[in-house]
Amino acid sequence: MPRVNVSWIITVLAVELATLSAAHAHSCHEVKTAFQVRQIGQLKWVPETPATDVDLSICKHAGPSCCTRRMEESYRAAVLRDTTQNIRSYSFELKYQISAHVAAFQDTFQSLITFSQNHLTSLFETTYSSLMSPISPHIGSLFTDLSRFLQGTGNVSVETAVHSFFDSLFPLVHTRIVNPGMAGSIGEDSYNGNQLGDCLRMTRQDINPFGPHPKVMADTLASALRAGRVLSLAFGMGFKVMNVTETVELSKECTRALVRMHYCSHCRGLTLIRACSGYCLNVMRGCLASLSELHNPWRQYVTVLQDLTHIVAGAHNLELALLGIKGQVEEAILYAQLHGPRLTATVDKVCGHSSNVSSTTVKMFPPTSVTPPPANSSQDVPGADKIGMLAHLHREFTGYISRFKSFFSILPETLCEGEMGIDEPTCWSGDDVVKSYTARVVGNGVHAQRQNPEVRVRGADPVLMDVKNRLELFNMEIQEVMPGVGHRESWDERGSGESSGECDDEDGCEGSGESVVSPPLTEAGVSKNAVKVSFHDLPITQNKSSSGASLSMASFNIIILALALHWPLI
Repeated sequence: MPRVNVSWIITVLAVELATLSAAHAHSCHEVKTAFQVRQIGQLKWVPETPATDVDLSICKHAGPSCCTRRMEESYRAAVLRDTTQNIRSYSFELKYQISAHVAAFQDTFQSLITFSQNHLTSLFETTYSSLMSPISPHIGSLFTDLSRFLQGTGNVSVETAVHSFFDSLFPLVHTRIVNPGMAGSIGEDSYNGNQLGDCLRMTRQDINPFGPHPKVMADTLASALRAGRVLSLAFGMGFKVMNVTETVELSKECTRALVRMHYCSHCRGLTLIRACSGYCLNVMRGCLASLSELHNPWRQYVTVLQDLTHIVAGAHNLELALLGIKGQVEEAILYAQLHGPRLTATVDKVCGHSSNVSSTTVKMFPPTSVTPPPANSSQDVPGADKIGMLAHLHREFTGYISRFKSFFSILPETLCEGEMGIDEPTCWSGDDVVKSYTARVVGNGVHAQRQNPEVRVRGADPVLMDVKNRLELFNMEIQEVMPGVGHRESWDERGSGESSGECDDEDGCEGSGESVVSPPLTEAGVSKNAVKVSFHDLPITQNKSSSGASLSMASFNIIILALALHWPLI
């Protein structure tokens, strides 16, 4: 029996084990697993073992690779899909907050209008019942116009709507309240199509039977509702901006950089390593350079929204203006009663018709004491549960939206948070595994990308630049319509401006922008001039009115006094 060479056998086995171990170490099994889990493409495109001289256009390197040209194309599609989805995911909360508060504000506006309409209707039902039937359609028209104006759905003038209501009210008050015998003497149809009725309607503003109350009511509502209308349109602007953001297209250079960052490490079998923080920031800031250009106008826009909600709920309180309608109409009718003899004499001269009814026999209707419904019965009165809701919505919304002022400037950092390793000793630089990323980290915006070592930015995206220009124009026109809006920064933001250009620290730098500290928002009135604010299909036209549109302190105090008289504190 031949003698066995044990040492030779051991050597052969060692070589075979080393060969098997090397084959396992250089297999593409982990790459195939990642390819499947991430749903990148068909598994048959992934080789079993690394190959050399592979025809790659992005993930080129000297050694063997687990990638093929077909895989690179799949990686392109995957990074486009995933990055776009990530942008949408991060913008979803902001878009949801805008959408939810649009609905909440509009619902509150409509509820307050409904409550105010019922409030005014109750005045005629209980105190001036003889006027209820003929005035009812004009009450409906008034509040329909106010609702349309608030929603921004038409060229409706608040002043015109209010004065039209009082024009229609005058013939009824004159013939049924000031001179209650006239309606019967000239027929029940005297109001519709009668010569006297037509004359009274056309000359109401000249005769001035209701004193200052129609003008005060028109001015107050115009100021308060205009703020609400502009807020509705501003919400629509934000929604459009976010829709464009979600459909932003990534350039070919960006796509190549994303493939290098996310998947070129896979070609070497490194499926778990994370991108270096500075490297990721350069890639994302290059990809989102045009989107970052929206930072300054967006920050201004958020300030506009905050100021508009403050005006609606505070300085030019829409709720107060709507709830004051009943009191103003009641005071207007009482004014006509108190000046009955003079009013009758003037009507006789202007319209050429003698009533032959002594106004001294007129029964006076004193103001009714109106107490808000108890809390436990508020649901029984449509819209009553919304009283006080605007102030709550203002506080809630400003708290939410302030978190998104820098949304476009911090979006690259936000997207990188999920990609960068935390406290890991090594990271992926796009070419190799390194301990730290040594290239310069650029800032936000198109201009800063000239020094970007990872992504070539050829120029600004024309679609996003159009959005930027329109947003800037929108902000400017809002400030023309509502002087003082959009110039404030909250106290806690003073000195927190963001730098522009380049930075060297690996942690990144904030994008371009500035902190604007301006005088506080005043209670200045709204401009009377005709102004059109638009963003594509979001028109707003304000009509110039002789009655004015600003809320003077005198008119504001009159409303407060009227409410104090009718709603005593309990």
